[in-house]
Amino acid sequence: MNIAPIRDYFTGLQDRIVGELEVMEGQPFLRDAWERPQGGPANSHPPSPLPTEGGDNGSLRSGSNTSAASGRPSGGGISRLIEDGKLFERGGVNFSHVMGEQMPASATAHRPELAGRRWQAMGVSLVLHPLNPYCPTAHMNVRFFVAEKEGEQPVWWFGGGMDLTPYYGFEEDAAHFHRNCRDTLAPFGAEVHARYKKWCDDYFFLKHRNEARGVGGIFFDDLNEGGFDRCFGLTRAVGNSFTAAYLPLIARRRDTPYADRERDFQAYRRGRYVEFNLVWDRGTLFGLQSGGRTESILMSLPPIVKWRYSWQPEPGSAEARLYSDFLPPRDWL
Repeated sequence: MNIAPIRDYFTGLQDRIVGELEVMEGQPFLRDAWERPQGGPANSHPPSPLPTEGGDNGSLRSGSNTSAASGRPSGGGISRLIEDGKLFERGGVNFSHVMGEQMPASATAHRPELAGRRWQAMGVSLVLHPLNPYCPTAHMNVRFFVAEKEGEQPVWWFGGGMDLTPYYGFEEDAAHFHRNCRDTLAPFGAEVHARYKKWCDDYFFLKHRNEARGVGGIFFDDLNEGGFDRCFGLTRAVGNSFTAAYLPLIARRRDTPYADRERDFQAYRRGRYVEFNLVWDRGTLFGLQSGGRTESILMSLPPIVKWRYSWQPEPGSAEARLYSDFLPPRDWL
């Protein structure tokens, strides 16, 4: 299966998103290209602060897609990261492309018939944690997976989505984000947005807390219905629409004054983000099981987090409104 056009789209998407974020931040993101040779560990060189000219320092943008014959999966990627910025306390936009001869357990749990096939997985995943508590955290990813076996048709699918995690809720911000998601999916069927919105509400839910992670967005996985061109087109539409969904909210809230109280609540709510990513997120589990680069996988975790025993917000406060008015799933449109 020719995966070069998919890889080219993902690496181009990473470049475009990072470019827009750098304009807002006012400084460049670090760039760290990594590669895992066949059966070996990923390299661990220091990141370079700016893109280098004339190549990708070992990334798979050059087109290499040889899978490992034995041992750990092979692959590589490009991590783009900012920490302690004026706007983003931590943000990362990662491209990865990993492959192997044996499917990871997390990938065969729902598809046992694929056990033993050689596979490739690639995609772009980003998480942005702003410094200002009035700016929401955002997550987006788009990905492709293919499992192949000699003499049989390849089994492929796309997945992805985006979701918003505010600390202090604004109805107009949530409505803007969800409206963008609806309009992005409209060309692919009248029923698609409602289905992917519910999927997002159900997926980004902390079962052990009986609580949503944020105000949702859209989520889809195992997408292969309607043919390759439709599925790839839908995935591109989601990736291309992220900055229009999110960056206007940051521009609107980035200069809102805040104090220690708001930062304290932000750190407490970030704890929920950590809990979800480490306990429930299938992408984190797949990345670790498939031999992905740990430093890039755990980039999604916020840098400052707090937990408290049995804490409750003051009734009637802005913090309490997050729980009563924003976290319960609702129709934002």
